[in-house]
Amino acid sequence: MKTLTVILIIIPIYIIISFFCFSTDENSTDLEYNKEFNSKYNVFSIPIPDKLDFAGENVPLKLFDVRESLDRELHVNTYWQSQTMFYLKKANRYFPIMEPILKRNNIPDDFKYLAVIESGLSNVTSPSGAKGVWQFLPNTAKEFGLEVNDEVDERYHLEKSTQAACKYLNEAYKIFKNWTLVAASYNVGMTSLTNSLKNQRVDNYYDLLLNEETARYPYRIISIKLIMSQPNNYGFHFRKKDLYSNIPSDIVKIDSSIQDLTNFAFLNKINYKILKLFNPWLRQNILTNKDKKTYEIKIPKEGFREIIINEIEYNEIFSPEENKTIISDSISNIENIQN
Repeated sequence: MKTLTVILIIIPIYIIISFFCFSTDENSTDLEYNKEFNSKYNVFSIPIPDKLDFAGENVPLKLFDVRESLDRELHVNTYWQSQTMFYLKKANRYFPIMEPILKRNNIPDDFKYLAVIESGLSNVTSPSGAKGVWQFLPNTAKEFGLEVNDEVDERYHLEKSTQAACKYLNEAYKIFKNWTLVAASYNVGMTSLTNSLKNQRVDNYYDLLLNEETARYPYRIISIKLIMSQPNNYGFHFRKKDLYSNIPSDIVKIDSSIQDLTNFAFLNKINYKILKLFNPWLRQNILTNKDKKTYEIKIPKEGFREIIINEIEYNEIFSPEENKTIISDSISNIENIQN
């Protein structure tokens, strides 16, 4: 009986050791290696839907060039798993902020995916100097109502930059009367796209010959829409707690200068790092505010840095009420509020 027990223990151990020995066996033949590799690694071609639309407009998938262009972007984004997974995680935090702004401005919901391909929903800077989630250049940002200077750069303000993007998109739609062309214009510019349509004597995006970046641009948006709206169909699986949740915050309204944002953060029971994470549009350690504008600064609620692992715990820590607004016209008032 003891002998049988020993044998039953040894056999599984031998099998495991044999597997790992094979996987690192320098003497295995190419045929053996390829057989082992093919038994454990597979890459599948991604199927393309029979019908597809962008912003309510049909994507003509029966055209070979359209189908192959979408096929490329769908494979790139499906198999760039780490990047696309982070898109999905961040979208859970930022889409609920962006979606009502798009809706309020009569912009199709699909345009939230434009922000994904522009920046990955991060406050990045492009080689040309475009910044923020919506990737505005300085002059374009100012044209559409954003403040851009050394101390304040609202390209990093998600709500305000989304509103500015809506202004651009609506203005472009007045010109092109087509949302797919509007999307392309966001990359190449309204004037350039208008000239291309005129010079090539066509009236739609799918018949245009454009530079490679703009030619790929709407297809990238559409592929991201497909994956992010149906992630399980493309091999992306996660639990609700794996996604990044929105962090409740209070709003402090300021209409005067702040000489030291580090001290301001301390008075509000956070640190400078957290202040900047929640208000990336504040670019320096000072807010001069010579024009006495009213700025809204987000202050996360107490306990915000603790990881929330389920909805019950979330509701126990944070009140479901809307964010509280604290109105202040001077730093001294803020000090009084905090004390």
